[in-house]
Amino acid sequence: MKVMVVEDDANIREGLVEILGDEGYRVVEAADGTTAVALFEREAPDFICLDIMMPGKSGYDVCREIRRRNATVPIVFISAKSEEIDKVLGLELGADDFIMKPFGVREVVARIRAVSRRCLAQHESVQSTFTLGDLEVHPNELRARRGDAAIDLSLRDVKLLALFAEHPGEVLDRDQLFNTGWGINHLPNSRTLDQHISQLRKRIERDPKLPRIIRTVHGVGYRYDPQGS
Repeated sequence: MKVMVVEDDANIREGLVEILGDEGYRVVEAADGTTAVALFEREAPDFICLDIMMPGKSGYDVCREIRRRNATVPIVFISAKSEEIDKVLGLELGADDFIMKPFGVREVVARIRAVSRRCLAQHESVQSTFTLGDLEVHPNELRARRGDAAIDLSLRDVKLLALFAEHPGEVLDRDQLFNTGWGINHLPNSRTLDQHISQLRKRIERDPKLPRIIRTVHGVGYRYDPQGS
């Protein structure tokens, strides 16, 4: 899933790119409204994070132009403009959500996941639900369920869990996992992978210290063993 970030403040833009990248999205970025419109035409992102106050074309102008071209692509305004009229205008122009600056990482992640769920629910090629032991994974919801308990997942989490489900009992090496979760252009780093698996285990394993879904195969990678789960 591809996201376009439009923000003239380099620090905020880089922060959003990092947050979205960590979630598993492909990110394209623009520093001004004119570039954003051209980038939208060229890249066809799945949704857009859009600042309001920018030199040249404002976020409102960009939203109007994109809406003339595409009436459904989700747009999330991210802005320091805090008056109620600003939010109302943004929503009337066709925005799907409005995040205030300064923002916290958890807030951005929660709102982006909510938009992603709407995108995935409308996508014809959404992957069907699958299971890993007693864990039921719902890709179109970016969630897993164990009984009545719901577990939020990132897009990257879903990609990795789907790979394990497709290769039960097989040892998946680090290159396979990186290519699926991070993309073939990502430079592999064992620490990045191990940290991500560690955090994922904390959410999906009954006992993260004794994992039964994602098992470590020392010196090689990881494995999902249906008989062990």
